[in-house]
Amino acid sequence: MNFSQQNQQPHPISAAAKAAFPYSAPMIAGFLFLGVAYGIYMKALGFGFLYPTLMALLIYAGSVEFIAAGALIAPFSPISVLLITLMISTRQIFYGISMLEKYGIHIGHKRWYLITTLVDESFSLNYMAKIPPNLDKGWYMFFVSLYLHIYWVVGAAIGNLFGSVLPFDLKGVEFSMTALFLVIFSENWIKEKSHESSLLGLGIALAFLLIVGKEYFLIPTLIGIWLILTMRGPKLDTKLESLK
Repeated sequence: MNFSQQNQQPHPISAAAKAAFPYSAPMIAGFLFLGVAYGIYMKALGFGFLYPTLMALLIYAGSVEFIAAGALIAPFSPISVLLITLMISTRQIFYGISMLEKYGIHIGHKRWYLITTLVDESFSLNYMAKIPPNLDKGWYMFFVSLYLHIYWVVGAAIGNLFGSVLPFDLKGVEFSMTALFLVIFSENWIKEKSHESSLLGLGIALAFLLIVGKEYFLIPTLIGIWLILTMRGPKLDTKLESLK
């Protein structure tokens, strides 16, 4: 009897994989839409199937992939790309700190995949997950992150393969990079209680744009924002404490 019951119990990995899929499913539409947009963007820049698929698989950082795509056709400027990436991805530091306990050594080697695939959506889902006690928590979070990763890669591949047959003109799709940053800025503006940081960034950017011109203003702008935010560190710490 006990032997029969043991045979009927699903394998811990397959049970976690089965339970994690419906939990991640609400993200399918969003990931596919953005992934397709990224694939189309890469197609418009002249890149074939391999580039967006591998970049989606290996970089897996949303807006950073759009930056990398633009950098591939722009004059070589690694410092500029590095600074922009750091500015955009700073929030990952706070995600990592928040997930130290959940992604601890106790879940084994799969923690490395969980760490490298820690994006906004995987952080939200795994941080808030109410995992049933009969499931392996490590494998459950692993498959949540894996499914999200798959949605993104598939979307990028579809966008690049079939973007040319979609019923709309791809001319001007390069503007999607600018549009993406406008959307990010708008969302932050709506969510933030104080617009001080946003206005500060706009002011610094405008000042350097007028001083050095549009071709050279980006790096001094990023450095200026970083320096001012560093000097305002104590105020930032106070705000972070108030959000806990």
